[in-house]
Amino acid sequence: MGRMEYGKMIAGCAAAMATQAGKIGYLGPLINDETRRLAASAYLGSRYAWTTYRGKKGSDLKFDVKWIGFWFNIPGVTLDPTKVANDFFTAGTDVLMSGIDTNEALVQAGQKSREGKKVLAVPYDFKGACNEAPDVCLGVPYFNWGPGYLKLVKAWQAGTWKQAFEWAGPDWKNINNPDTSAVGFLPGSALKGEARKKVEEFIKGLSDEKIVLFRGPLKFQNGSVFLKEGEKATDKQVWYMPQLLEGMTGPSK
Repeated sequence: MGRMEYGKMIAGCAAAMATQAGKIGYLGPLINDETRRLAASAYLGSRYAWTTYRGKKGSDLKFDVKWIGFWFNIPGVTLDPTKVANDFFTAGTDVLMSGIDTNEALVQAGQKSREGKKVLAVPYDFKGACNEAPDVCLGVPYFNWGPGYLKLVKAWQAGTWKQAFEWAGPDWKNINNPDTSAVGFLPGSALKGEARKKVEEFIKGLSDEKIVLFRGPLKFQNGSVFLKEGEKATDKQVWYMPQLLEGMTGPSK
């Protein structure tokens, strides 16, 4: 698996640098450990940028999660992501992040922008997603499976392959290097000026671990303690994320 948590943190940072209303929406798929930890990662990235780079109160940032029920629209089974995206914008959200595998968030942001609304979006998972509506795209976090698969194939050919679990992170020298990085974030045309500089600064902070977002104090959505003051989450704690975090709205189950 790729450590998309980093990609979502970067995406959240971009969203918080761009929002003027302080209202970020998150269009989520189904609810499970993976999707909770990815949404939480996006929130932590946005909260860091909102408070540290923009100097605003954390309580003034609204981060709302709505789940459609799957990774893409299944008529009659899931919520319609086009409608959910439009509902976000109608409610005053001005930056919509996507956690689903299709591009409704960006498509609807582009449509609203053409109608004169100042809205932006962050798609997910497909490196070329911003091409759908480049003027409103802040950037896209994406997986890059090639390096991992190549490593496995070479190990098999050499007779050295052994069963294992690997949670592969970005190549911090260049997170968009297609030959080495399991996770990337490709900035979009809408990420400009100071916002783009701060996102680059944020990436550098993640790379040298001067920024560690899964560190306490952090509470879960129900007020129970996730991490005590100064405590750093283990991989297992992040992987099996049982709830969204305090400060996020939307269901955890």
